[in-house]
Amino acid sequence: MSLASTPCCGSVLVVDDERVFAVGLARLLSTQFPDWTFDVRCSGEEALSALVHGEYSVLITDLRMPGLSGQTLMQEALVQDPALTVIMLTAFGSVETAVAALKQGAYDFLTKPIDQEHLFRVVGKAMERGVLLRENGRLRQKAADGDLGPMLIGKSPAMQRLRKSIAAVAASDYTVLIRGESGTGKELVARAVQSLSQRADGPFILVNCPAIPDALLESELFGHVKGAFTGADRNRKGLFMAADKGTILLDEIGDIPASVQSKLLRVIQEGEVRPVGTNEAQRVNVRMVASTNRNLEAKIADGSFREDLYFRLNVLTINVPPLRERIEDIPHIASHFLFRVCNELGVPEKEFSNEALSYLSCRPWPGNVRELLNLVRRVAVFCPGERIEGAFIHRMEHGTDTEPECGAGFSPYKDAKQVAVDEFTRSYVHRLLEHTHGNISEAARLSGVERFTLQKILKRMHIDTADYRRG
Repeated sequence: MSLASTPCCGSVLVVDDERVFAVGLARLLSTQFPDWTFDVRCSGEEALSALVHGEYSVLITDLRMPGLSGQTLMQEALVQDPALTVIMLTAFGSVETAVAALKQGAYDFLTKPIDQEHLFRVVGKAMERGVLLRENGRLRQKAADGDLGPMLIGKSPAMQRLRKSIAAVAASDYTVLIRGESGTGKELVARAVQSLSQRADGPFILVNCPAIPDALLESELFGHVKGAFTGADRNRKGLFMAADKGTILLDEIGDIPASVQSKLLRVIQEGEVRPVGTNEAQRVNVRMVASTNRNLEAKIADGSFREDLYFRLNVLTINVPPLRERIEDIPHIASHFLFRVCNELGVPEKEFSNEALSYLSCRPWPGNVRELLNLVRRVAVFCPGERIEGAFIHRMEHGTDTEPECGAGFSPYKDAKQVAVDEFTRSYVHRLLEHTHGNISEAARLSGVERFTLQKILKRMHIDTADYRRG
């Protein structure tokens, strides 16, 4: 749920050959939508020039003007910017004129004299539409480019679904609940949502809830006034106010105390905070994103988490997949991390051998992406050469400096064979399920493997056929 009471900021161009009317209309609208910018032009030609040099979400134009008419202005403006939302004004309203304007691309049509409440309602909806159209275009482009943050990499079906979820969620301003195991990158997902949203230029405030003592959490979130408690020697702005017009991430929301849960509910419902020590509420325009690795439904059942807060937070949900559900991404992720870590260390670039990447792909990774990153850091520091072999990783993980039985750079035959078999099996099954779109019966028929045996292979390798189904 958005904490904003009006559409997010943008620009509106008001065009009318009667300058006094245009200025008055812009001033009236600015009182209702103070976060928006209103520019005034008094001819179609001036308006067209402004549209070329500036970016506007909404155009409000008189229909009948000397020179370039409002109708022609609208047609040329929409060719230039199809995401523009146009409202027509005229003192000569008629059904025919209204229908013609709407057919040619106008969003709505108002007649003079204008009813104030109707004006606010139509312009407010036009603003929402204009912002949404512009954001959707930007999101589609970024999603197509894969520009969702340097850490959200991979081409597995699970990652493709995650990218689509991020893009869809970013297009709205509702409250978001991000769920996933520890180390899967929930914070990175939250930052990706922020960077793709209409709040991208606003602040992003991360609150590590478990790291703040319960006695201080309320003050940290909502602020306090001087004298509210011992040591409060001055007024302090809370983190919600610091995040105004931006996004706040409440990391590990399942660990906050009940006393703070009730106050969070008020922030979501009313869009306002009350600093500790005062009853005076302060308005705040913040998008709230919460993350957790806990089973909130179980915490609701045992009474440690409010059900009403859960429903307020769980408007939109993003489930971040664990690394074991996207094994095929591991070589790409590990190589990306290694390149980055070498740059951080200021050492020559290193690379993993194919055997090393196969070895990494067969590990369970209970700590997910964070565990993989930490391993890559250790490897980059301790590996003396520029090529990292699977044997070196194996020795380092098991805390021994002894050479493997088959000599430097080689794993024991049995281990190496198992790695190669697992790599072939995973690649084969992946291509098989892609071809059959997750139809396990068809996959068993084509491969000549019994359905029961194929199911055992999928279970052992943590492969979900749902990732390959159409739609």
